[in-house]
Amino acid sequence: MKTNYTYSIIKSTLMLLLVFLSSTLMAQQTIIKGAVTDVRTHETMPGVTVSFDGTPIGSSTDVQGNYRISTDGKYNRVKISFIGYKTIYKDITPGTAQTINFTLSEDRRTLDEVVIKAGKKTRYTNKNNPAVELIRKVIAHKSQNRLENFNYAEYQQYERMIFSLSDLSEKFKNKKVFKNYQFLFTEQDSDAMGGKNLLPIYMEEKLSDNYFRKSPYTKKQVIEAHKQVKYDENFVDNEGLKAYFNRMYMDIEIYDNNIPLLGNQLLSPIADGAPSFYKFFITDTIKDVSPQLIELSFTPRNTTDMLFEGKIYITMDGNYAVQKAVLSVNKHINLNFVRQMQTTLAFEKTEGGRYRLSQSDLKMDFGLKNKGGGVYGERVVVINNFAVNKPRPQETYSGPALMIAQNATEKGDEFWKANRPDTLAPAQANIYKNIDSLQLMPSFKRTMKLVTLFAAGYDNLGPFEIGPVNTFYHFNPVEGFRLRLGGRTTTDLSKRYYFETYGAYGFKDEKFKYFFSGTYSLNDKSIYSFPQEYLRASVQRDTKIPGQELQFVQEDNFLLSFKRDDRGIYTYNDVFRLDYVHEYLNHFSYKFELKSWNQAPTGALYFQNIVDGQPNTINDLQTTELSMELRYAPNEKFYQGKLYRTPIPDKYPIFTLRYQEGLKGLFNGNYNYQSVTGNITKRFYLSQLGFADVEAEGGYIFNKLPYPLLDILHANQSYALQLQSYNMMNYLEFVTDHYASINIDQHFNGFFFNKVPLLQSLKLREVVSFKSVWGGLRPENNPANDPSLLQFPVNDGKPMTYTLNNGPYMEASAGVENIFKVLRLDLVRRLTYLDHPDAPKWGVRVFVKLQF
Repeated sequence: MKTNYTYSIIKSTLMLLLVFLSSTLMAQQTIIKGAVTDVRTHETMPGVTVSFDGTPIGSSTDVQGNYRISTDGKYNRVKISFIGYKTIYKDITPGTAQTINFTLSEDRRTLDEVVIKAGKKTRYTNKNNPAVELIRKVIAHKSQNRLENFNYAEYQQYERMIFSLSDLSEKFKNKKVFKNYQFLFTEQDSDAMGGKNLLPIYMEEKLSDNYFRKSPYTKKQVIEAHKQVKYDENFVDNEGLKAYFNRMYMDIEIYDNNIPLLGNQLLSPIADGAPSFYKFFITDTIKDVSPQLIELSFTPRNTTDMLFEGKIYITMDGNYAVQKAVLSVNKHINLNFVRQMQTTLAFEKTEGGRYRLSQSDLKMDFGLKNKGGGVYGERVVVINNFAVNKPRPQETYSGPALMIAQNATEKGDEFWKANRPDTLAPAQANIYKNIDSLQLMPSFKRTMKLVTLFAAGYDNLGPFEIGPVNTFYHFNPVEGFRLRLGGRTTTDLSKRYYFETYGAYGFKDEKFKYFFSGTYSLNDKSIYSFPQEYLRASVQRDTKIPGQELQFVQEDNFLLSFKRDDRGIYTYNDVFRLDYVHEYLNHFSYKFELKSWNQAPTGALYFQNIVDGQPNTINDLQTTELSMELRYAPNEKFYQGKLYRTPIPDKYPIFTLRYQEGLKGLFNGNYNYQSVTGNITKRFYLSQLGFADVEAEGGYIFNKLPYPLLDILHANQSYALQLQSYNMMNYLEFVTDHYASINIDQHFNGFFFNKVPLLQSLKLREVVSFKSVWGGLRPENNPANDPSLLQFPVNDGKPMTYTLNNGPYMEASAGVENIFKVLRLDLVRRLTYLDHPDAPKWGVRVFVKLQF
């Protein structure tokens, strides 16, 4: 009993002593927590270093800008530092728990010009320049600081993109038309990019898991959650809008030699050849962080070149890695509509001691003028949970490079609140709800109808829309004055059924023309939605110019009524088509088509052969054809318009292979034949020299056929520049049964003009192009060798149609684009076959395109 009593006393005493010691220790511990924000924008700041002054004890703010540090030491001051901001200090009370919020202001010390005076101005040189020596070390260490340095890597990525109408005046905001829309407007600091008044119009958020494997090379993104402002599908292609905005705001990979920006590519300040194009200056050494950093400022050698300016911060720990970068563009560069641009990149150290991107923030303000209303866009990317060299099972890396989880778009508000790495500002959080409310307003619907009519040419009537308006009136030598009225159904009628039709009448030939098609979507999606799978049947009776193939424009567009030397070479066509199209998420697609086609000559065109030495008129040609087309366009982006998909050009090639089989006897078809065509198109980015669009194509027809069924080269006799046609070739001038062609369209983006003082302010851009086609006609298909074949037509005793047996057809052009920011004007020169009657040697062509 005595032993148990003694044990209890000792146990109680030890417990009291432990409680006393714990209380003493807690009383002596200093705990500081809070948040850090930008004094101007009031936004939270991740990655800010908060430490006890004079010690290595500290931490960085998280993605919400929050921090927490603690110590048992008796320190009475904390230090808050961030690159590009003024360092501040704050007195604290040791041994207590405190909540302290900080606001940081930018350090506005900038280097406008470095001038060293030694009797005269010293010329900048790379030789013996410590800044250049440093950047060369950064370049030499690029490979080890890239993601590709790891065997395996994975991370979670959050993206947010927001667009707003910007810099709106109070007068504009208070207009009567916006009386019911005041809830949409937001305000910010008037000095911030975009100005004081903003009207948010679009926001998109994505949360994805990303996986990288070095060998075999795999980079895969799985989108687990996606949220997007969506407009009425009758007015806006939401998927195309998303693709277009994502193309504008692509990832900024500073370790790449070239960085994409608004469809252009700008040389990175740490590209292999950067010292030849940039000037570098060491402007600060930052010793109060670990590792120490060198602030390196850079500017273009020529301020009109398509280059960045800004600062990068280099780690002095042997990695020579970028710890932070702030990039902007010079106002003198040839970039349309961009009033301000700034991207901030932040990097963090990984487990292996290397650095990886942790956050990027790209902001741009667009406008027609330097001041006044415009569009402000921002894309924020935050990367978390970064892990390296942890291989996953094979199935993780297999499949398409981009995958979307089945329920990605079904995540609710609670999911987003829990999984966003930061908190949305109130104005941003309300965008989804505000746009939904806006679309219910009758006045907004009326506005969208007017915009759709102007931009797409359609007047929306709910389940049916009338248009396109640019085809209502047309004229040509055969039909004379032509009126047309047509339209198409919308998703208000059905998402799976789609109908399109028009009727037209020519007052000269006094004939009616028509078109009707019906489409059934087989994958329970709108016919506009990617990927498509549909069955379509159509019938058409209309005129056509042989060999004219147009892209992204209707053949009876009013503007195409104006042609040079239109001799009335037309055919009447009765066509029945049955199409099956199947697209896949990896942008591979195939198409089967059954086509029954009757073509009859009209105007100045005739079909005639020689029988017993006498001309014999053929009234028409009837063919039935089965074709298959395979197409692969990796990483293709496009905007789905009312008539066409408008591609968003990129560096990836597009492959097309087409096979056609003529079937004699089926639906009265009169010919058996086979043909094959292959096409490759690709954009090549050439850094400072702009980019080149290159297209190569070849085709072969294996059988004996009349010339209207052979390859009639695509000619253009309008005054509009057609990129896929030969602009100095006459209609029906060349016929082939085998050919190979190449088209090169080189855009220099003002590389030369920007260096001419008188032209610099106009922001004009140079463009040159070259087109050539080789081919010929085998003897069996040449009507000169066989009178039973249809003879080439003549006009007033002059030949109209030729072969390419005397060498390639070639033409070249030099032009100026970006005239008034929308026009391209080319002087085109025909280089071969100049002896043909009515062959033009020179021509001027115009092309309209809005570009950055």
